[in-house]
Amino acid sequence: MCLYYKQQMSENLKNKNIMAIDYGTKITGLAQITFGRDPFPVPFGRLKYTDDLKLCLDIVKIVEDECIDLVVVGLPLFLDGKETKMSQKVTNFINLLKGKINIPIETQNESLSSFEAQERMKNSAAFNFKIDLKRIDEMAATVILEDFIKCQN
Repeated sequence: MCLYYKQQMSENLKNKNIMAIDYGTKITGLAQITFGRDPFPVPFGRLKYTDDLKLCLDIVKIVEDECIDLVVVGLPLFLDGKETKMSQKVTNFINLLKGKINIPIETQNESLSSFEAQERMKNSAAFNFKIDLKRIDEMAATVILEDFIKCQN
């Protein structure tokens, strides 16, 4: 369920253009929100993964083109908060990205974000009540962004 965040946003997010990343080794999903313009996060696109450096450069271009103020990267953790095998790979990617852009990068636990994305698709006429595997990553990025915003309030 998408919430109307304009009334709930914390002061540190006011007037920010935020992008979320659902990092993947095949496809990386993106979502974006601009407070004051967008009522809730929207799927923004997906990037085909070849390697971390190429992905970083693609994201740097988007950050510059879209005037992004803050990046949120989903960090895969187990439900008990412990790291997964993928956690270190994502952390390495974040460190590489930090060397390429001069804006804040935050992390958000992405536990169950793909499951939540699938559930939303199955319950949405916009997806014909079916899971669209071509868009699952950007929907997961939307979930990550919503969770991040909820944690800021």
